[in-house]
Amino acid sequence: MFASFYILSTYLVTGCNRGIGLECCRQLNERGDKVIATCRASSDELDSLGIRIETGVDVTSEASILTLKKNLNGLSIDVLIHNAGIAEASSLENLEAESLRRQFEVNAIAPLMFTRAMLGNMNKGSKVILITSRMGSIEDNTSGGSYGYRMSKAALCMVGKSLSIDLKPYGIWIALLHPGLVSTGMTGFTSNGINPDQSVNGIINRIDSLDFENSGSFWHSNGELLPW
Repeated sequence: MFASFYILSTYLVTGCNRGIGLECCRQLNERGDKVIATCRASSDELDSLGIRIETGVDVTSEASILTLKKNLNGLSIDVLIHNAGIAEASSLENLEAESLRRQFEVNAIAPLMFTRAMLGNMNKGSKVILITSRMGSIEDNTSGGSYGYRMSKAALCMVGKSLSIDLKPYGIWIALLHPGLVSTGMTGFTSNGINPDQSVNGIINRIDSLDFENSGSFWHSNGELLPW
């Protein structure tokens, strides 16, 4: 259960039409937060939540982000969750430069540019949440492979660490969160994963506990601090 003293906030979430993004919107909406879901195209599941949905949002498109910003019309954002991301197979035997670039653009460059564009909608105490991956940890890499995904998520971790330093004077806090191995379409609904409900419950707990002291940390959704 959520604490009775929790202050309701305005969340903007990217990549919301399925999986972790959809579940974030569901749980946040259920506890009474104002949620703005962004995606390229909505889904029946997202539509059923009855929240504000901004479609046609491509996180890699500057024009798309500027259109979203115009539609927000100065609305204050308390928490920005960068959930949109892609994973494409890239073993040493099957490398495609274009795939590597695409993963960098979506997973690392887009969250940075999107955050910069939204800074005018944020205030002291606002939070930026980067959904990254344990696969972006250099120290934790014991299996190799997945070059594009690993490299792009490692880059995202660097983005988050730098943002935590640059935005600290403005009182904006940053969290890098690994959702766990989650059974979603991105993971082929793996039987080894946890369900989105469990993952997002942990993600929200980490968001609620984020402050100036732990800004810039790399966490598992279960609360474990992860190595860089």
